[in-house]
Amino acid sequence: MPDIKHFDPDATLETVVRLFWRQGVASTGIQDVVTATGLNRSSLYATFGGKQELYLAALRRYLQQRSQPMFRRLAEDERGLPAVFEFFDGLIEARCSGEYARWGCMVSNAHAGVENSDPEVRAVLDQHHQELRDALHAALVTADGQDQLSPGADPEASADLLALLAYGVNLRSRAGADASTLRKTVTAALDSIGARAEA
Repeated sequence: MPDIKHFDPDATLETVVRLFWRQGVASTGIQDVVTATGLNRSSLYATFGGKQELYLAALRRYLQQRSQPMFRRLAEDERGLPAVFEFFDGLIEARCSGEYARWGCMVSNAHAGVENSDPEVRAVLDQHHQELRDALHAALVTADGQDQLSPGADPEASADLLALLAYGVNLRSRAGADASTLRKTVTAALDSIGARAEA
């Protein structure tokens, strides 16, 4: 008879996302996963593979369900710079308050961790970076078309700057930086390219 799963792999993977996101790969052993999910090792291995495969599945899920919807909203927003400010305001709010406060971003955490030496992990990180940067660039091109950028401001270079700023917000919030300090930094960066700090 075929093996019948008596658990929801999707719900299990969401639990694993939260575990790796909060603790990181280096600090999370397979026994931690067993404890968090309530499943035995054989069920986990049969469904997801080993710890590395499980982490990759969790990282891809994070990208698809948490990062990409934010990027799409930003890229499709036709307000220009107010949309960029709102993106950062929402990012700071998510990183400094609520259920996931001080967890940082799972992808940014991976950039700073030992897991980024794995080529498959690095490919997910590169995809995330490209999509983040493309969304910011799209919003800045819109802003440029609405004369919201300072004279000489380059949407290409500014998108790179703001992508790095997003990583900084993620990492500094995980280290305990408060929301008001992060907002001041974001406002200074946006002012440097001519941003209006109004949503």
